[in-house]
Amino acid sequence: MVNQLIKGSILLAIIFAMALFAAFIYAYNEIKLDADKLINYNPPTSSVILDSKGDKIAYVFKGQHRLYATYDEIPGYVVEALVAIEDTRFFEHNGVNPDAIIRAALRNYEAGRKVEGGSTLTQQLVKNTILNNERSYSRKMKEAILSMKIENELTKEEILERYLNEMFFGHGYYGIKTAAKGYYRKELDELTLKESALLAGLMKAPSAYDPTRNLDKALTRASTILARMKKLGWINHETYLDAIKEIPTIYKDTLTQNIAPYITDEVIRRMKKEFPNVRTGGYTIHTTIDMEQQKIARESLKYAHKKIVKKQREKVATTTLNGAILAVENKTGDIKAMVGGVDYKRSAYNRATMMVRQPGSAFKPFIYQVALDMGYNPGTELTDIARTFQYYSNGKRKIWRPKNYEGTFKGFVKLREALVHSRNLATINLVTEVGLNNILERLEKLNVPKIPQDMSVSLGNLGLSPVKMGQIYSAFANGGHMIEPRLIAKVKSRNGTVIYEGKTQEINDFTTPEQAYLMTDILKDIVTRGTGKNARVKGVEVGGKTGTTNKNVDAWFCGYSPTTEVIVWIGRDNNKPIGRGGTGGGAAAPAFSYFLNKLHNELYKGMPKKFARPEGVYNARNGVITELYTDISPLPIATASVNNPYGDTDPF
Repeated sequence: MVNQLIKGSILLAIIFAMALFAAFIYAYNEIKLDADKLINYNPPTSSVILDSKGDKIAYVFKGQHRLYATYDEIPGYVVEALVAIEDTRFFEHNGVNPDAIIRAALRNYEAGRKVEGGSTLTQQLVKNTILNNERSYSRKMKEAILSMKIENELTKEEILERYLNEMFFGHGYYGIKTAAKGYYRKELDELTLKESALLAGLMKAPSAYDPTRNLDKALTRASTILARMKKLGWINHETYLDAIKEIPTIYKDTLTQNIAPYITDEVIRRMKKEFPNVRTGGYTIHTTIDMEQQKIARESLKYAHKKIVKKQREKVATTTLNGAILAVENKTGDIKAMVGGVDYKRSAYNRATMMVRQPGSAFKPFIYQVALDMGYNPGTELTDIARTFQYYSNGKRKIWRPKNYEGTFKGFVKLREALVHSRNLATINLVTEVGLNNILERLEKLNVPKIPQDMSVSLGNLGLSPVKMGQIYSAFANGGHMIEPRLIAKVKSRNGTVIYEGKTQEINDFTTPEQAYLMTDILKDIVTRGTGKNARVKGVEVGGKTGTTNKNVDAWFCGYSPTTEVIVWIGRDNNKPIGRGGTGGGAAAPAFSYFLNKLHNELYKGMPKKFARPEGVYNARNGVITELYTDISPLPIATASVNNPYGDTDPF
């Protein structure tokens, strides 16, 4: 019987020991996992979006707005002020300060309430990053164990770095660097002693000591810290007096300010695939945007919008009337300005990149360039006569009878004049001559989805965004080289390493410089004497094309100066007609003109104002008519044969 009791006791002891050991292992592993959160500290850090000059456009973040600062960036005054008021023996203890705990307990007992805490900076850090605010002995015990574990793994400097980046400073600012920029508009190395003391005092009660609302209270707290630093011998009496007298200038700026919201949203949208943590990874994102050009782009769009709104009758709703503008540097493809709507607060939808609309006649230069590259000349005569097309849709026979905008036709018209005056019938007949397949083949290289496989493509019956139109027009503006518009120049990680570089993406040599110049010369005529007269810019050569879809639903003007390409779209978000004046020349061209006038005649007066003509472009004159030609596009030859349905043509 006794032996059985002994055996049972031994068995129970073994089971108890095993359970105790298992509990210890579990607790140890749990503490180890918790400690790893601080040892491998990687807090959510705001990313910053910069313009081409390195100036801030916006901070982007999720949950906590934090700008990370390394220990080397943090001024000594900040560290001394913090340690002086929160944990004088920080550099001596191992994570827990028994003396401070006993002292705090006695003072709290005497006061009958909590007036002092005994936690070290390490314990405060553990509480803020790992534990919760539960008041229990078990939590305090875990806090102490974790603090000692952290002290054993990290240096004091590493702990301070984590502390000053983790803590909340009020006003939405997490971390000392964020607070310095927010309250003072300063970098950390620009802080004065008084400013450092004020920030150090905020962490105890950010709301109570918020200097934007309770400056006197915040200054009193800062003075208390300065007095403590003086008592400890960390600053002398003269330094103390100078700091006491100082009253820092406090700003109420919000660091969530976004001076170009359409740009910010587009950057995030483009980065999400490769950098899903774009809002929390602490990236520095360099864009191609010139904020001065961005400003005049906004002005240009609002100017055009206001003009078209004034033309509407009262019964026509104008709340849906919107627009977009894109400005791209010709040589590089860099997007210098992009505004996706008239009012971001009313609609954050970026019409410059996300919207797909029919470009109408603004697409015609693409077709005419294909013809020029096949040997046609600006002086080649085209037939401008009515035609009827039959096609089948869903098994049903359909009839298409296209017509010119004004409902008439000329019979014969030179290629230049056909494009200058946007002759639909001449364009359709041109596509018939060069072959629809040749047009579609060139178009498919641009990665345009859902291309109509019929003659309607001749009149721009396909969906394109302004940024895609910018890509197409880059071939004319950039001497034949088609470039994909670039927005993000480079991305740096939190430690400053370049992890992405957005190089100029040249899609293809769409045509030669000589052939592209032929198109530029025609597009210049469109502005000087054609449908684009409202796009003229004083003292600056510009070329471009209007685009107006059926019933004036979409109005476009796409063109360029010698340096900059500008795409403008005006229309309604509900796809209803614009109303009075809703043509490419009447609604969109004014924004184009406004932008380039400001750019060339005010912002950058030294920019080239005339197009450079390649050596391989020649001209011939016959009376008052002068025409250009190249080796690929020779002048029309005077012939009269079966092969020349136009009859005799005089050479230039």
